[in-house]
Amino acid sequence: MLKHPSPNRDTRHPQFVVGIDLGTTNSVVAFSDVRQEVPGPIEVFAIPQSTAVGTVEARPQLPSFLYIPAAGEFPAGAMRLPWGEAPQYVVGHFAHRRGAEVPARLVASAKSWLSYAGVDRAAPILPWGSPEDVAKLSPVAVSTAYLSHIRNAWNAAFPDAPLERQEVLLTVPASFDAVARELTVRAAHEAGLSHLTLLEEPQAAFYAWIDANGDRWREAVHVGDLVLVCDVGGGTTDFTLIAVRQEQGSLVLDRVAVGDHILLGGDNMDLALAYAVRTRLADAKTQLDPWQFRGLTMSCREAKERLLGGTDTKHPVSILGRGRKLVGGTVRTDIERQEVDRILLDGFFPYAELSDRPQAQRRTALQEIGLPYATDPAVTRHLAQFLNRHRGAVAEAGAATAAHPTAVLFNGGVTRAAGLRERLLQVLDGWFDAAQPVRLLAGGDPEHAVARGAAYYGLARRGRGVRIRGGTARAYYVGIETAMPAVPGLRPPIKALCVVPQGLEEDSEVLLPGQEFGLVVGEPAEFRFLTSATRRDDQVGTLVESWDDDITELAPIETTLEWEGQEGTAVPVRLEARVTEVGVLELWCVSRDGTRRWKLEFNLRGQGPGVGGQ
Repeated sequence: MLKHPSPNRDTRHPQFVVGIDLGTTNSVVAFSDVRQEVPGPIEVFAIPQSTAVGTVEARPQLPSFLYIPAAGEFPAGAMRLPWGEAPQYVVGHFAHRRGAEVPARLVASAKSWLSYAGVDRAAPILPWGSPEDVAKLSPVAVSTAYLSHIRNAWNAAFPDAPLERQEVLLTVPASFDAVARELTVRAAHEAGLSHLTLLEEPQAAFYAWIDANGDRWREAVHVGDLVLVCDVGGGTTDFTLIAVRQEQGSLVLDRVAVGDHILLGGDNMDLALAYAVRTRLADAKTQLDPWQFRGLTMSCREAKERLLGGTDTKHPVSILGRGRKLVGGTVRTDIERQEVDRILLDGFFPYAELSDRPQAQRRTALQEIGLPYATDPAVTRHLAQFLNRHRGAVAEAGAATAAHPTAVLFNGGVTRAAGLRERLLQVLDGWFDAAQPVRLLAGGDPEHAVARGAAYYGLARRGRGVRIRGGTARAYYVGIETAMPAVPGLRPPIKALCVVPQGLEEDSEVLLPGQEFGLVVGEPAEFRFLTSATRRDDQVGTLVESWDDDITELAPIETTLEWEGQEGTAVPVRLEARVTEVGVLELWCVSRDGTRRWKLEFNLRGQGPGVGGQ
């Protein structure tokens, strides 16, 4: 049974809708004044931040970097910001610059760590691999620091309209699972932003394209079109498919498929550039130690961003000298624009076949713990896998051709490179009918599109724009142990019970009143959760007995649910699920008489869900 979402019940009368793109590489804020009958234009908020020792400037982007200064590294008050005392940590432009020189004290890619279940994301683990004398922060705490800086900067600029009282739309990758979404919400709450809604980044990019084109967007896409949103960001690559349909004579947009969370993006490209430069330096008899190489990687990131988006033909790179040959000196070289284009095109966007799949590499038995980067850097092969995997879902949405995008919208700073866009379009045309080339949806601003689109979505929620239909990007399941006689050495298999179908709208509740299950209380028990991005036909209560790779299991947890007098028994319960307005999954076990309720929720620890009683 499904309860439909209730209408927007916002009684706070905010002055602004505010979109926040909490990016892996850069964070951006956009806003619109909604006090008037006709909302104001969507603007980008210039964020004050330290750009040098003793210097604060307002810039349209807040680089997503946090620097942890050593004691006495800067003069007292040198990092003071306009809204108060000097912060304990430096974030933004100067953090990025200083971190290139002292990489052991720089936190980068916190967003990628926030989504990685292989570590305890609430534990102080960043900067990863830094010496013991460097203070550590958790991925959640770093995300909170960025959002706190944004909140303080906004409140200093708009003291009569504090950010915590505005309608805030915070973006996340479409591929973020329920755990990563919950962690993002928790970071926002710890930054004082308790009233917010999550929005998928590719959808936000498409909203920004609609806003940039005005009414002309209806002439750029047509019924039967299938739009591929290709979002290559600083740490991840996301694919989303949006189908254009017609209902009652009007164009409607359906988000029909999202890809996996692929840790492949600008970070990988920075490393590729750094290795190329290190090889060139080694040929010139200049060796770099591991910490110098980390600094080189940070410098290559800046060079990539400058060369991709600007007109420069080269960018200088410098690395602080270390060792006997380089004491007091600095290693300097240049990165050529042609070098960047060649490494990115050939290494990350090679020509591929539609039948290709990401290539698995032979793995070393013992590995260093770190982010689970994609083993194959070829974005084109990941795209081929995505289009084939979602062929059925696309056909159901009524697209003209099952897995054939008819138009592409690029997003992410990397896609500013014209050569990269042209290569991907060539690959797509090679896969499909070259007589009908894939169209490029022009317009928009890749650097600010996600934040602008989030603000536009806030207007659309108020009936002042076009909305993309989609709901939850994934279906969610809870594992139900099969009743069977005991067999030595064999654990009873589980069935996957669908509690949240794919496409369920936010602020919706799901009830399974006709089904009861035994809930073990009074002794340690394990909860198992599963998810799927491709099973669109499963409905609430669907019990899947076997599956291949279309359902994946999330990390289980062990816990003991207390119920005095019922220890060691399996009490009958029914299940209730809710996807909150924020986009976070809640699952409840309710006793038959309704006197006991246990909430299963995704907590801050790397183990996944948590349990609370009520």
